[in-house]
Amino acid sequence: MVTEDYINIALPKGRMANDTVELLVNKGVATNCIDFDSRKLIFEDNINKIRFMIVRNMDVPTYVEKGACHLGVVGKDIIEELNSDVYEFLDLNIGYCRLCVAALNSWDGEFSHNLKIATKYPNITKKYFFEKGFFVEIIKLYGSIELAPVVGLSDLIVDLVSTGETLRKNGLKEVVTVMESTARLIANKNLTKIESFRIKKLIEAING
Repeated sequence: MVTEDYINIALPKGRMANDTVELLVNKGVATNCIDFDSRKLIFEDNINKIRFMIVRNMDVPTYVEKGACHLGVVGKDIIEELNSDVYEFLDLNIGYCRLCVAALNSWDGEFSHNLKIATKYPNITKKYFFEKGFFVEIIKLYGSIELAPVVGLSDLIVDLVSTGETLRKNGLKEVVTVMESTARLIANKNLTKIESFRIKKLIEAING
């Protein structure tokens, strides 16, 4: 769906998409053309020739890397996890969160070999513990990560934390921060060359 007339931008479902559109509107880059209460997935700003596509956050780098979108907005955590072949242009300074190791409140152990760790970030988790000198067992989950140590599925979890309220309500505590994450503007390498002037102007406007 890439055309010469429109710049396609992939946005992740949820709060980050709202914050990104608000940023772009405030910078005069786009109009507020998205109805977040709608089930539509594609919205067009006909004034600025921008087409927004609403996708799962984990899918944003794929849409950009494979050329379905010129640009995308996604958390640094996902960029690190997927190691996608894209340009990372800007830190938008929105969507701040932390990727943390967490455990039951009763856990007072230390890191060791063969710990079972539940996460949807297996690559980051494995790398983190390997660099600490530990070989761990990764249990890949797609949701309700906090439940894993409660039912004995894992010793620890690695998950995104914003306020920490979800952890507290489920009897968990933060052990250590693996990385901090904010929303980044990423770009397809080939399409960026084709639309270099428009993308450069868009980036300059956001920076301004």
